[in-house]
Amino acid sequence: MKLITLLLAALLVMPLKILSAADGPRKPNIIFILADDLGIGNVSCYGADNYKTPNIDKLANTGIRFTNGYTASLCGPSRALIMSGRYAFRNGSSNQDACGRLPTEEIVLPKLLKSAGYVSSSIGKWGQLPCGPSDHGFDDYLRFSGSGVYWKNETSKGTIYQVNGQDKKLGDKYMPDLLHEHLVGFIKQHQQDPFFVYYSMSHVHGEIAATPDSAKDSKDLFGDNVAYMDKLVGKLVAELESQKLRDNTLIIFMGDNGTAKGQAKNSTVGGRDLSGQKGTMLECGGLVPLIANWPSKSPAGKVCSDIVDSTDFVSTFAELTGGKLPTKTIFDGHSIAPLLRGEVSQPREWIFNQLASMWYVRAAGWKLNQAGELFDMSDAPFTEKLISNDTTDTKAIAARNRLAAALAKLNPAGGIPDDGDGTGRHANKANKKKSE
Repeated sequence: MKLITLLLAALLVMPLKILSAADGPRKPNIIFILADDLGIGNVSCYGADNYKTPNIDKLANTGIRFTNGYTASLCGPSRALIMSGRYAFRNGSSNQDACGRLPTEEIVLPKLLKSAGYVSSSIGKWGQLPCGPSDHGFDDYLRFSGSGVYWKNETSKGTIYQVNGQDKKLGDKYMPDLLHEHLVGFIKQHQQDPFFVYYSMSHVHGEIAATPDSAKDSKDLFGDNVAYMDKLVGKLVAELESQKLRDNTLIIFMGDNGTAKGQAKNSTVGGRDLSGQKGTMLECGGLVPLIANWPSKSPAGKVCSDIVDSTDFVSTFAELTGGKLPTKTIFDGHSIAPLLRGEVSQPREWIFNQLASMWYVRAAGWKLNQAGELFDMSDAPFTEKLISNDTTDTKAIAARNRLAAALAKLNPAGGIPDDGDGTGRHANKANKKKSE
């Protein structure tokens, strides 16, 4: 009788324990890897002829590889899109200098994750955005000034870096290794917490220097840098596996813009030159490598042709984490959370891309720019065929009408005008003097 009483008591307690443990599945960890100046012609799973990236390829082969992922064609505007989820004409982030003057409320991504109970870290390049990572809600950070910081250089601003408000000297260490070590330390410290990491790599921005693995007589330092970046991605995945965190960690790997001019010549795909490079409004200025890998959720080996852009991450992470976004703000992103979970999703019809006072709307097969020029993109990313205004091709006419309607709805010309020199790289000198 006593045994029966004990069994009944145990049965009564068991559902309570199950309920208390089932308040909800653990939220996914998210690591957003942003490679600097890495275009599709530098990643072997995209068909690059001259570069091998086995660890990044493995993420693609066991996850989702996007073939139509877009962002702005320069680093500042690109990062502003990622952090704000808003197009440049809404917040003024149409040139490099303007990005550093963005209002604090425009950097919503870290605050979004904090509202969802995440602990977050910003590791790497930050200087193109305003203030510092902690001013926008990151709990932890390691940042360096400028771009392409690798080794100590007494004449360079890269000599000093900051860790959570403290200045540190680079010394004889290799900056990409320091970033990796800080990332590993953060992950170990927060194994029990849902965490978000914005990992903004040094690689492969110029000036290109020898890596710790480069041969003394290396004739291809850029290739060495691509290989070392890929090696660090592999080490990160191995660390997550050793900490038993891999299955519940979503990794996004992305380039911040196309390949830089100096490397474009060798960044061919299938023996063909690509149309455009960093800083241009041609296809491969903004078309970048984009891979998502989430072992417990995402389908393996999926090649996705859905058109996406970098404003989509704010909306996506809000849906995945339950984070709260400002209700009175217009966000341009389209959540790809269902796609990342292996569910049926409704893709975008088009994306918008802007640099300075240049912009275009891109849809499957077509592109329409601010000058009203329509391009047949059926041979992208290699060529872009300008369509005559007096064409009688019914498909081209229909495409022009659809994209013109999208541009009219957005009305970028009615937004914040670009105050730069027209290139997207610098502010207008006269305007800059007035503001100072």
